[in-house]
Amino acid sequence: MMWSMAYEIPVTQARAELAELINRVVYGGEKVVVTRHGKPLVALVSAADLQRLEEIETDAEERVISTVSSVRPLSSSAQGERGRFGIAAEHRGPDAGDRRPGREE
Repeated sequence: MMWSMAYEIPVTQARAELAELINRVVYGGEKVVVTRHGKPLVALVSAADLQRLEEIETDAEERVISTVSSVRPLSSSAQGERGRFGIAAEHRGPDAGDRRPGREE
């Protein structure tokens, strides 16, 4: 989706011109960014644009869930190690060995 340049307006001016800004967004297809001290604070977008953004977000979440669920499950020994030692046990490779003091190879 290609976004056009947004119209920027300071928050103090936006308060006075809210009805006009809403019309610019809804009927003019503009994006309005309200600023405070020159920095973006909020954006006004049409309800249709918001719905499209939410659909994109939902689609991305579903793709992540699908990807994560397709990852091979841990072996039973790895699950046991995780239970005994916490999540750190997942990140140590099989060559890590015993790193407790006095147990060096």
